[in-house]
Amino acid sequence: MTAKSEDGTSGIPSLWTRPQRPRRDQPALSREQIVTEALALLDSDGIDALSMRKLGARLNAGATSLYTHVTNKEELLALVVDQVFSELPLPQATGTTGDPEVWRAAVEECAEGVRALILRHPWMVSVLGDVGMVYFGPSWMRLSESFLTLLETSGLDLATANEAMGVVMGYTIGAATVEAAWLSALAKRGREQQEWMDQLLPSVIEATKDHPRLHRLYTTQVGREVEPDRNSHFLSGVRVILDGIEASWAARASDRRG
Repeated sequence: MTAKSEDGTSGIPSLWTRPQRPRRDQPALSREQIVTEALALLDSDGIDALSMRKLGARLNAGATSLYTHVTNKEELLALVVDQVFSELPLPQATGTTGDPEVWRAAVEECAEGVRALILRHPWMVSVLGDVGMVYFGPSWMRLSESFLTLLETSGLDLATANEAMGVVMGYTIGAATVEAAWLSALAKRGREQQEWMDQLLPSVIEATKDHPRLHRLYTTQVGREVEPDRNSHFLSGVRVILDGIEASWAARASDRRG
């Protein structure tokens, strides 16, 4: 049956607005306690380790008591992801409104913050691709509102700012997802990223001998210092996107004047 909101219209029920129900038959267990413990479990053991039963045991509570606060595991993950996003400072331009250096620096800082967040909590990569409540939490909403406000200072209208935000965040989440998966795989094998690259690079160089462009890349530009290279490549990608946003907006403005 489709849920109805307070005004009687049909819609998807929201965990963000649903009142929390207290339990009188046991010591109080708050939603905040559940989310905090779930986050600790996810960070230590990964997404596959999370279950309502295991989380209940860590909280010295039965699994059924958790359902007072969350309907299912999907809702719990949405709450935890929103808690993680609350770690991010909201992007904002500090300087002359419309100055490209100001708003571009703020976008870059925000993108780097989201990337770092995902790398700190790599289990998130299996959640962010879900279509559901993750992107409707209050922390993500505040982040999105501030991001749109920032992009509007560059001269973009709201619809174009929304498109630009989607491209920047799509690139950021995608790039961070690949990095997080790679770093998690190395961690499972007990390998350091620089050590792994140093051992792998000679074989890669040998394998690319019949491919001149790849060979030139791997002999001159790839793999010398892995972590600085990852950081630099990510930021270069963000700047390419911002170059495209500026060029596209300038072209549209020129068309309007013409």
